[in-house]
Amino acid sequence: MRRWIAGLSVAAMLCAAASAMAQTDPAAPPPGATPAGDGTFLLTIFLKHDQSKTLPKINEQLKEQGFFKAFPPPGVQVVSWYVMMGIGQVVTLRVPAERLREVNRAIENTAWGGYHTEFYPTYDYKAVAEQMRSQAK
Repeated sequence: MRRWIAGLSVAAMLCAAASAMAQTDPAAPPPGATPAGDGTFLLTIFLKHDQSKTLPKINEQLKEQGFFKAFPPPGVQVVSWYVMMGIGQVVTLRVPAERLREVNRAIENTAWGGYHTEFYPTYDYKAVAEQMRSQAK
């Protein structure tokens, strides 16, 4: 999400969306599928390799910029971190809402140049998909 709505935090947008979904979606996730009300949200970050550089050059630049020391910031949970062949890496974090700027700054200060980045607020849909599949005829 590259543009932010002025005056509305990502956490507020996610809470509003979740609340609206719970009120209108009969396939809403079962209680407990995703922690609610704990002040965190999931954030998926695409770290796309700069393909004009070799992997050793990318890793050297990341090391010089302090990426491996700064990302993720302490207290931000890594939910998953995968290599997507031909693309780069995909990291999903559980971020306390008040720490979003810190995560963004860690990326801007240490990952740019080695990666092109994209950020996506994310939610866990696995339990819903499994429930819908089990009910399908």
